[in-house]
Amino acid sequence: MNIRYKNCRILTSDLKVLDDAELITVNDKIFYSGSADKAVEIAGGMTFDREIDCNNDLLMPGLKNAHTHSAMTFSRSLADEYCLDDWLHKAIFPREAKLIPEHVYWFAKLAYAEYLAGGITACFDMYFHREANAKAAVETGFRHVFCGAANDFGGFDTLETYYNDLNSFDPLVSFILGFHAEYTTCEDNLKFMSELAHKYEAPVFTHISETAAEVEGCKERYGVTPAVLFDRLGIFDYGGGGFHCVWFTDEDRKIFKDKGLYSVFNACSNLKLASGITSVHKFISEGMKIAIGTDGAGSNNALDMFREMYLDTVLSNVETNNAAAVDPAVILKAATSGGASCMGLDDCVSLDAGMKADFIRIDMHHPASLPENNIVKNLVYSGNPGLVKMTVIDGKILYENGEYTTLDIEEIRKVTKEMVKDLAI
Repeated sequence: MNIRYKNCRILTSDLKVLDDAELITVNDKIFYSGSADKAVEIAGGMTFDREIDCNNDLLMPGLKNAHTHSAMTFSRSLADEYCLDDWLHKAIFPREAKLIPEHVYWFAKLAYAEYLAGGITACFDMYFHREANAKAAVETGFRHVFCGAANDFGGFDTLETYYNDLNSFDPLVSFILGFHAEYTTCEDNLKFMSELAHKYEAPVFTHISETAAEVEGCKERYGVTPAVLFDRLGIFDYGGGGFHCVWFTDEDRKIFKDKGLYSVFNACSNLKLASGITSVHKFISEGMKIAIGTDGAGSNNALDMFREMYLDTVLSNVETNNAAAVDPAVILKAATSGGASCMGLDDCVSLDAGMKADFIRIDMHHPASLPENNIVKNLVYSGNPGLVKMTVIDGKILYENGEYTTLDIEEIRKVTKEMVKDLAI
């Protein structure tokens, strides 16, 4: 399918706004992105399935949710009174024990609906019943990167199989090695994780230093923080990174920087579960690789990357007593190209020709977009899912003006409403 997007503005890879622009997609890729004058010449010999007048709206790379648990939409607003440990053991683990593949299939589709309406074009998802989730992703047309979730309760015996099978399942689906966390993974399994990383020369991701209790527990068991432990075991020898990174020491950050690891921030979830506040400004000032995620809907409770960007920018202001502690442009980049690179989606980092056609259309006539004193700052400080008029993945328009092209939202609502009853405890 060939589509021509006319009369638009484009957010470039260096976060500049190109006015009077056009974008042309051919099948799943961007064929042209640039000035409207040149587009006239290029489009002259082409035929298009659609020509869309964007009314001077902004086309930009889709937001990349670099840490989530998509099918945990089932747990939204179920246990909001708990901190992390009680939340997991009293509310989540007992319900997850009842999950079957059909549950994951439908609750993942519910997440995709929220992702698409919020301008998210890819997610880095740590969960189970992956075959059902992969089926939901392909049917929806959503770009889904799985992260291994192995722990002492299970998953290490199938981790290698998933790594091989899901990386050849469909172009929209991929799999990166990972495990749940140090506190749910014994030393023998951690060593196995390291061996697998070395066998495939592959990156590894995990929850890390999410709470102070987690770090202290690791010190009691091994005498060091989780980051130091994983580094000593060689788990990060081929890259990867960690989710949350709230209670990082100077040594932890040095390890992540020296190895080129990604720190993925989840501000809303950390605040809601009273886990702590990540010193985002330190990661940025030290030149570390960063990305942003929502975490799951049970601990957030929204899957809203705009809200994450806002908090990751302003929380450091309070911590440092400096209203300019974090440049919002850096955060916007972390939420787009940073997340893409974190997930291994190097062909989804920008709207340059040859890249995958994964992008969103931002309503520049919406009150939250006005006035245009600074478009990048507006996206971070006043942006919200209501600005998203269109979400395109692999060249296909999956969400446009409040309507889905591959999801029946009413069916999803009815099915998931009944399925929540299956998971009652």
